[in-house]
Amino acid sequence: MKLGVYNAILHDRPLPEALKVIADLGLTGIEINTGGFLPAVHVPTFDQILESDAARDDYLAIFEGTGVSIAGLNCNGNPLHPKRDIGEKHAEDIRRSIRLAHRLGQNRVVTMSGLPGGEPGATTVNWVVNAWNSAALDVLDYQWGVAAEFWKETDRLAADHGVKVALELHPQNIVFNTADVHKLIELTGATHVGVELDASHLFWQQMDPVAVVRELGPLVFQAAAKDVRVNTANAALYGVLDNSFRRLAPEENRTNLGGDEWANEWPTNSAWDFVALGRGHDTAYWTEFLRALHEVDPDMLVNIEHEDVSLGRIEGLEVAAKVLRDADAALSASLNLTA
Repeated sequence: MKLGVYNAILHDRPLPEALKVIADLGLTGIEINTGGFLPAVHVPTFDQILESDAARDDYLAIFEGTGVSIAGLNCNGNPLHPKRDIGEKHAEDIRRSIRLAHRLGQNRVVTMSGLPGGEPGATTVNWVVNAWNSAALDVLDYQWGVAAEFWKETDRLAADHGVKVALELHPQNIVFNTADVHKLIELTGATHVGVELDASHLFWQQMDPVAVVRELGPLVFQAAAKDVRVNTANAALYGVLDNSFRRLAPEENRTNLGGDEWANEWPTNSAWDFVALGRGHDTAYWTEFLRALHEVDPDMLVNIEHEDVSLGRIEGLEVAAKVLRDADAALSASLNLTA
């Protein structure tokens, strides 16, 4: 498998230093953020690359001799947000990322399906999670119409540029499980829209990532290696849809998500947490996860995403990289391949 790191955790340092960190981990790929919720820190010449071959070649030269190559682009955001300063900005980031991928010789862009408001003229998103009543289905009908129009257009752009767009199955999006994936493809007829299989968001929904990979098969374009630990005592009391987040004040260190929206502080007594690989599921599980991905594509890009707040930036990557390398070695041995 082709193993790497999603670069957001390394935005605190220049790109050459980030590449050295990844190479020292024994990994060979870097998935580069190109907009959406986070700025394109490691692509400072984004606009120039879209227009200039010299700028493109200068950028690609940064990777030469490092042992690390680009392993897809990432612009996770909400392209369907009803506030134009968020939704249209994130939608344009996706379009620009598709064009950038083509310019850089890449064929994968990771993002999210997005989530509209619940009705025309809405200004806030509306995530329907349990549509037992007819009004909730009315909301979903409207939202799917919005989503289908956007993704039909985006699929055409992706096809024109030879790029496949991989949607993370992330809650608070219109597409967050296998049924939603099939529905989006059915509604749009998309040929260049599929899935980035991030196991972490499936774990806390009580889904099985291995089963999901095998259900979706060739619709899985890329994968993220991120683990979840369910804190069973808290989950027993609050459930995994717990909303005990704290709003951060303007003077506190907080992350802007676009417009006037900000990330909140994680619940203190959380029902579940993002953790480094191996701290929620052992190496044997990750071996089977890689096996399922290998069945779809032996050259699948699998990139670590580090969001374990109990571990430092490099420490967390080291923990995750060891588990991922060990899982890959175990898979190779079981397939009688040379690691």
